[in-house]
Amino acid sequence: MKTKSINFSKFSSFKIGPTLDVTLLEDCENLPEKFYLIGSCNNILMGTNPPPLLKLDKKYDYIKIENKALKIGGSTPSGKIASFCKKHNIANFEFISHLPGTLGGLVFMNAGLKEYEIFNNLISISTCSGELNKEDINFRYRYTDIKSPILEATFKLEYGFDTQNVEIFKKMRSNQPSTPSAGSCFKNPEGDYAGRLIEEVGLKGVMRGNMCFSQEHANFLVNNGEGNFEDAVYLIQEAQRRVYEKFNIWLECEIAVLDLRYMGKNSPLLKPHKN
Repeated sequence: MKTKSINFSKFSSFKIGPTLDVTLLEDCENLPEKFYLIGSCNNILMGTNPPPLLKLDKKYDYIKIENKALKIGGSTPSGKIASFCKKHNIANFEFISHLPGTLGGLVFMNAGLKEYEIFNNLISISTCSGELNKEDINFRYRYTDIKSPILEATFKLEYGFDTQNVEIFKKMRSNQPSTPSAGSCFKNPEGDYAGRLIEEVGLKGVMRGNMCFSQEHANFLVNNGEGNFEDAVYLIQEAQRRVYEKFNIWLECEIAVLDLRYMGKNSPLLKPHKN
């Protein structure tokens, strides 16, 4: 299989990580036994001891209208999807322009803004393990149980692109920092907000090296320049510890920490792939 050398200190939105060789997935015949599938690395903190990395080939970057449905390849960037939908007057994808990443990653984590989620209009997905209808997938807020690379997703096709929704989503994102980050660091616990909890335990704006939880939005762990993996992990674990001690709430990471020292050998993302 082909490989690609990627400098994660430039490629990832966190601007953290070494230069690594990543295997390109062109077909599903020769998948490695263990791997972690990456996209455009907008929600990833890359360590120095990562698992084997896999990335979809550019052949999976496409959008087409077929059989009165919208079909999108797994490596298609969110910005391309948003532009296509605006150009062709397609509804229900206005929020996509404010969610950086590729289609496969957005589906895998059921990405969204508030009640607007990628699964709302999903019909089915095509994976290396076969076709899965929406009802066959266990999904909830920022979670799915998908275990195989997502090659393509099929969505309901409805017309009527809503520019007012675009402005609403833009305002939702207006309080988020522009400093390099991986988006929201933690999932919001039920009935509460991770940013509020982090602020309550005194970590908003606190620096560790060049990393800190942003003054603009406490649930954004940001890199103020030359930040490193060790300081980022320290702050993540410190927030989890303090919030648990004060509120008896365990903050679950929304970003993926890709380092075997922190993932553990039983990580579900490292189980052998089954065709």
